[in-house]
Amino acid sequence: MTQRLDEGLLVLRIGIGAMFVSHGLPKLSGGPVLWEQIGHAMDVFGVHFAPTFWGLAAAVSESVGGVCLAFGLLFRPATALLFATMVVASARHLEHGDGFVKASHAIEAAILFAGLYLMGPGAYRFGKR
Repeated sequence: MTQRLDEGLLVLRIGIGAMFVSHGLPKLSGGPVLWEQIGHAMDVFGVHFAPTFWGLAAAVSESVGGVCLAFGLLFRPATALLFATMVVASARHLEHGDGFVKASHAIEAAILFAGLYLMGPGAYRFGKR
């Protein structure tokens, strides 16, 4: 049973990690103008300062966090940051009237990252086995 669990976690880590790298890299390479736009999502929480910083943080969370997730490196910090990024994205979609359907991807990802945080990376990770 443990081997199947570890194999399942490996599939989740690599698949979701790759998807978030593919979402994060365009944001990361988008530069300060895009980072500022993304960072304004924090307005939902009353955080109106440093939108460029917050946008860069989201882009790094998705791209670097996706790599960490896939390899099982710094796993819990990465999943915590990805969870926080998805909570902000969910709130932004809901606040701007995008509706549940548009917010559902970020909500689902937040749930996934919360679960992965609790489960851990499994046995098959960089530097193990």
